[in-house]
Amino acid sequence: MKLSAKNRKKFRIRNKLKRVSKVDRFRLSINRSSKNISAQIIDDINNVTIVSATSNEKLIKSEKKKKSELSMVVAEKIAEKAKEKNINKIYFDRGVYKYHGRIKIFAETLRKKGFEF
Repeated sequence: MKLSAKNRKKFRIRNKLKRVSKVDRFRLSINRSSKNISAQIIDDINNVTIVSATSNEKLIKSEKKKKSELSMVVAEKIAEKAKEKNINKIYFDRGVYKYHGRIKIFAETLRKKGFEF
């Protein structure tokens, strides 16, 4: 089965993260569409999603905000949920997206909230 260039890039980035990942860190996977953004913290050892947040939630969606502001809101929400679970060290899996724009805003907001990656 031949993979598209997008899928090859995604697997290349994800596999590199998994190779260097340690037991004490979880992977934060991010997904964005043309209007929304979502993120989840994943335990790759047990294959379980620990925490997730999205801009499709009713409370967030009711506020009319720009896409870049949605990135900050979702990052704050996932940081809040992760602090409850005592998670502060993660690996940032940006997927096929460049570290630019909304992805960069998301990552910088997480760093301000005390995450290490």
